[in-house]
Amino acid sequence: MTPEAMKALRGELKCTAKELARTLGLEQATVMAWERGELFPTKAVIVEMEALRARGPSAVARVTKKNDEPLRVLADQDFQGLLRKLLAHKALRDAATKLSESYADPLDGDS
Repeated sequence: MTPEAMKALRGELKCTAKELARTLGLEQATVMAWERGELFPTKAVIVEMEALRARGPSAVARVTKKNDEPLRVLADQDFQGLLRKLLAHKALRDAATKLSESYADPLDGDS
């Protein structure tokens, strides 16, 4: 895989070198060396990267700042599906409301 192909893959996955490295279980320096053409990934890693490409950006382990967590959750497809179900089903909203009573409200600062 060429350095240009590595950069293109990160572009397709919408991820940083750090996020790609974390997802692959590697050091960020290794991914950066691939992109500079100083090192090249093994065939096994290339196969893993192609599998990531097929699964898309949601397959990447994201590196987030603590303050970015709410935005990351809002962007998560599973969370969006849950919201659609909550909007569509009153019984689910009622059950979720009852369940939520046992959890602290983050706005109260006790989360």
